[in-house]
Amino acid sequence: MCHDHDSRPPAAPRTGDVAERGVLTLTAADGTDFSAAYAAPADPRGAGIVLLPDVRGLHPFYVALADEFARAGLPTVAIDYFGRTAGPAEQGVRGADFAWRPHVEAATPEGIDADLAAAVDYLRARAGADLPVVTVGFCLGGSISWRQSGGQLDIAGCVGFYGRPSVVGDAATRASRPTLMLIAGDDAATPVADQLALADTMRAAGADVRTVVYDGAPHSFFDRAHGEWSEACRDAWEHVLALTDRVAVR
Repeated sequence: MCHDHDSRPPAAPRTGDVAERGVLTLTAADGTDFSAAYAAPADPRGAGIVLLPDVRGLHPFYVALADEFARAGLPTVAIDYFGRTAGPAEQGVRGADFAWRPHVEAATPEGIDADLAAAVDYLRARAGADLPVVTVGFCLGGSISWRQSGGQLDIAGCVGFYGRPSVVGDAATRASRPTLMLIAGDDAATPVADQLALADTMRAAGADVRTVVYDGAPHSFFDRAHGEWSEACRDAWEHVLALTDRVAVR
């Protein structure tokens, strides 16, 4: 498991006002209703974010992180993966007792991508049809985000924390979009060498892939409670915002 129910994200390094926030239900093209959280900035900066959670789906960490991205000027939708098997979450957010494992096992790349596409459409309906959208994911979501570099969706960039190359699969050989890999140096779940090898495969396919390894950092270091990793968290934020600024509409 990645971020637990009580985890909260580190604050964004640039802070503005949030004009709107809330949880909602979106509908994918196949008719599946799923939970999401939306946060909109008072002062937009020309790009948007789809947040892809860890294996627990849409829990409070990602609702709070959507808020932080909005404070940084980026309209954001965080999605839940499990509408097909668990229905939308009660009160919009998965609880601490949510039994996520069977739903992760039942999830398919096609279903997740359909939900992601609906989130992109929602962002563009709210913030402009030409809005460049960057995916930002953690653990399972990090892998899904990296996979978008070689996918069919209209994505401007892909960011992943703590991803697994096996989930990216052969999409790595089709990678073409700017990609950022934020790697915990002491990640017990996935060896650093495997993630760097994935980056090489994606570069060979033509993608601009940037890797940052935080030596000694554990899986899920991007957490406000991990004071010893506060500098790594700040640096990770700076790398993410540098990518969103690079693809933003001017």
